[in-house]
Amino acid sequence: MTQATLYLLIKENQKEKKLLLAMKKRGFGKGKWNGVGGKEDSEKGDINIVKTAIRETEEEIGVKIKKMEKVAVLSFYYPYKKEWNQDVSVFLVKDWQGKPVESEEMLPKWFKINDIPYNEMWDDDKYWLPKILQGKKLKAKFIFKQGEEVINQDIKFI
Repeated sequence: MTQATLYLLIKENQKEKKLLLAMKKRGFGKGKWNGVGGKEDSEKGDINIVKTAIRETEEEIGVKIKKMEKVAVLSFYYPYKKEWNQDVSVFLVKDWQGKPVESEEMLPKWFKINDIPYNEMWDDDKYWLPKILQGKKLKAKFIFKQGEEVINQDIKFI
């Protein structure tokens, strides 16, 4: 299984909470809003999933993570395209340096929590993301059919 990261920048004040999502401009997930992340790459110095998250954040949106919290491990299975199978470590980031900027790969945008565009995201996001935003930690498994639609899910809280 490919090991990957997904990190979600959160900013909140007394009035509202916002989540940073990014429109994927190329490659796997093109045309979908998602958190920022990617796969481990030993050639780029990734020796663990945390280093991957830090590297990917800088590359994709120009932000340097100062502190993050692991909140989930998601396992994705694509029986029709097994090379897409992956375990994804999900991190919430509330402390970073820099301002998110567009790159060749991602276009970042802040969304109010009540305005998250689930219909323009991966199908699984609607099942687990609200739980993460409520402060829960979880481990989940999703099986997709062609068209990237979830046909089976198993979510356990940890």
